Amino acid sequence: MNPTTVARSLFLALAVGLALVLQTSVLPHLAWHGVGPDVVLVVVVAAGLARGAHVGMVLGFGAGLLLDLAPPADHVAGRWALALMLVGYVAGRVRQDAPAGVAGSLAAVAACSFLGTSVFALTGLVLQDQAATVPELLQVVLVGVVWDLALAPFVLPSVAWVLTRLQPEGLRPAPVAR
Repeated sequence: MNPTTVARSLFLALAVGLALVLQTSVLPHLAWHGVGPDVVLVVVVAAGLARGAHVGMVLGFGAGLLLDLAPPADHVAGRWALALMLVGYVAGRVRQDAPAGVAGSLAAVAACSFLGTSVFALTGLVLQDQAATVPELLQVVLVGVVWDLALAPFVLPSVAWVLTRLQPEGLRPAPVAR
């Protein structure tokens, strides 16, 4: 493993750790009807957009597992791991298929937030892990998307800037021919 990969991995681990601490300790005080911003999800989206589907999936799985095991968790472990793994994959695919820009990034955050929160909510229904109705879950998903969109302008540029600094243009790997 080269030093750039190690530095990038350490930064992403630190970013997820910081996001997890903020999400579980500070941001619940800003919650609206029990729904607060999902900083960990936005960090996974930012990494997926910046580094691709593979990095997004691996980071999403690890971050989701940490979120599943974090102290106020009251659900079956693995639900956030599945949701954030899918979010990381989708964000990485968006990186390849969509034009870069603010509108594209915000659309990716909205879509990934909707996907991740929906997968988490639907797995709760399937596993009978929560006593919520579908209209209540839809409200939670929509409020979550609004929170994540409000958070995106602060998180996306920061993560992208650091990841770009950790791997300058001249050191980028060549694209793989298919």
